[in-house]
Amino acid sequence: MKYREIVEVYLLLFATLGFYSIYWLVQTKDEINQFGANIPTAWLLIVPIANLYWFYRYAEGFSVYIKRDENAILWFLLFWFAGIIMPAIVQKELNEYAIYQ
Repeated sequence: MKYREIVEVYLLLFATLGFYSIYWLVQTKDEINQFGANIPTAWLLIVPIANLYWFYRYAEGFSVYIKRDENAILWFLLFWFAGIIMPAIVQKELNEYAIYQ
C-alpha cells in the first residue's frame, strides 16, 4: 500500500494529459485486490464495452473491501458520471489504510 498525495495525483493526471490515470488505476487496482477484491486485468480498460465491466468490478472492489458499504452500483455511477472526483475519493480511502499499515 502506497501513500500518494491527492494533489500530486491530479497534477500528474493533467500534466500527462490523462495517461497517468491508466497507471494510477492499475496501481490502485492491485492495492484493492490485496484486500481480497477480484478486479480483472486492466487490459479491459482499452476494450470499449469491457471497460464498463472493469469499472463496475473496480467500484465493487472499492465498495466491498475499502469502504465496506456494499453500494457497488452507487459507486460505479458516481465514478462513471463524476469521474473527475473518483481519484480523490479512492486515494483518500487508500491513504487511510497506508497510514495505518
